[in-house]
Amino acid sequence: MANFNKVMLMGNVTRDIELRYTPKGTAVADIGLAVNRVRTSDGGERIEETTFVDVTLWGRTAEVAHQYSGKGKPLFVEGRLHMDSWDDKATGQKRSKLKVVADNIQLMGAPGGGSGQQGSGGGNPAPQQQGGSPAQGGAQADDNDDIPF
Repeated sequence: MANFNKVMLMGNVTRDIELRYTPKGTAVADIGLAVNRVRTSDGGERIEETTFVDVTLWGRTAEVAHQYSGKGKPLFVEGRLHMDSWDDKATGQKRSKLKVVADNIQLMGAPGGGSGQQGSGGGNPAPQQQGGSPAQGGAQADDNDDIPF
């Protein structure tokens, strides 16, 4: 039987991104993402549901997210589900948590931290992409020289 593990989420970062490094020097960041869903109840009432998802970023993706994103900023994440398991030191019980390990991210909104539209074109600004090689679609050419992707 074939297997497929792919997750695509768009939401807002819930806290400032803390960047750390493994002993071998690989960057890693754990972020929270709030993903909203709006639906209408049977009675016509508008209901908004928020799901909070933990996401782990590795390597250059973690560094870019730390530098250019942060609390409240919209972010698009592509990745895979991963089950973390550990023994709780306080209770001795086996614990587990399902989270997302990101392969790619796209910074959403206008460059420079604004969330408005760019220029007078009237359309939504193109998202910034990070991760992978240019041949894999992981980088885009950009007129802004200080953004590394």
